[in-house]
Amino acid sequence: MMVKKGKIALFFLIVVVLAAGISYFAKPVVQDVNLGLDLQGGFEVLYEVEAINEGDVIDDQALLSTTTALNERVNTIGVSEPTIQIEGENRIRVQLAGVEDQESARDILATGGELTIRDVEDNILLDGSDLTQNGASASLDPDTNRPMVTLTLDDGEQFGNITRELSQQPIGENLLVMWLDFEEGDSYAEEATKPEPKYLSAATVNQPIVSRNVMITGDFTTEETRFLAEILNAGSLPVELNEIYSTSVGASLGEQAMNQTINAGLIGVALIFAYMMIYYRFPGVIAVITLSVYTFLVLVVFNALNAVLTLPGIAALILGVGMAVDANIITYERIREEIKTGKSIMSAFKVGGRRSFATIFDANITTLIAAGVMFYFGTSSVQGFAVMLIISILVSFLTAVWGTRILLSLWVNSRFLNKRPGWFGVKRGEIDEL
Repeated sequence: MMVKKGKIALFFLIVVVLAAGISYFAKPVVQDVNLGLDLQGGFEVLYEVEAINEGDVIDDQALLSTTTALNERVNTIGVSEPTIQIEGENRIRVQLAGVEDQESARDILATGGELTIRDVEDNILLDGSDLTQNGASASLDPDTNRPMVTLTLDDGEQFGNITRELSQQPIGENLLVMWLDFEEGDSYAEEATKPEPKYLSAATVNQPIVSRNVMITGDFTTEETRFLAEILNAGSLPVELNEIYSTSVGASLGEQAMNQTINAGLIGVALIFAYMMIYYRFPGVIAVITLSVYTFLVLVVFNALNAVLTLPGIAALILGVGMAVDANIITYERIREEIKTGKSIMSAFKVGGRRSFATIFDANITTLIAAGVMFYFGTSSVQGFAVMLIISILVSFLTAVWGTRILLSLWVNSRFLNKRPGWFGVKRGEIDEL
């Protein structure tokens, strides 16, 4: 019996190429993984959407418009990969990972952001629609060096006409009052008597101002002017958001949870690898190779989908390792059973592989159905778990069924394993003599 050394050489070549590829790309792939708020800190808030005006209906279009506006506001915070999801008929969940100043982020999300410029009788003279796109900016007053907000209007002539009329009013009535989120029941007359009025500023107009630039000055801090500019540039919300639930995770707590989870996963995977090599011998070694490739490919696919990895996602990844191992175990057990009946190694490999395929396929399909249901009906972390589980199942089917059989077939077809049932963990005394 001649051993086909070329097939064995091909096996080692494939293993070397896989090892080199994983070693080279592993670090950038891991660094590109987008971590969820439970792993890198951040906060999650669930809003209930209510109409601003009585009689308005909260429909799909209103919810989509709101998510668009929230996305614009998230961009001003500088959060990468935010998660903004519509839930049910009138709820929106926002997840922002990596946010350090959570209170400021919450304010930017929930503030209505509707700018109005009114007279002392609370009549609207200008509103946010009269601003140019991204027309608000935080700056410093050149005379006093105090923080202020500069607005750029679409029509300077319109502002000139408004200020011309105001300049002709008596002192005390020639005011340009700027409001953010003016509500029914608010009034300048009432707010002017308070030490901290709700309006932003009330500027005296003594002469017409024909200009596109309007300055909002007052007792502002630099942070407040920056906040106002960001809110105005992001645009007003078409609805009112009421916070009904929120949770936050500190960066250190998220890092600790991630390290503990990864360590637990590594220990679990190491034990699986040890069990496979001890109990199944040489096929167990091949299982370790394909499981390593499986883990790498799952992360590659996950990054390609721009998905966000959470603690439940890591759990699904480890669960996927277990399912991939299960597919290997089913195949190897079928092969061992055929060897024990007295079949040759090559015959046992072919029959065992064929008989195990249906079982593996059915197990993966049923799990895919369950994962699909979780993704469709679940929310937040449940969907993250489902996405990772679906990816894990598909990739494990590729590596544990197709990859394992290709690598093992190279050794079987080389005839090196003939008369070596011990390499499959089968003792000669367990083999029935034909």
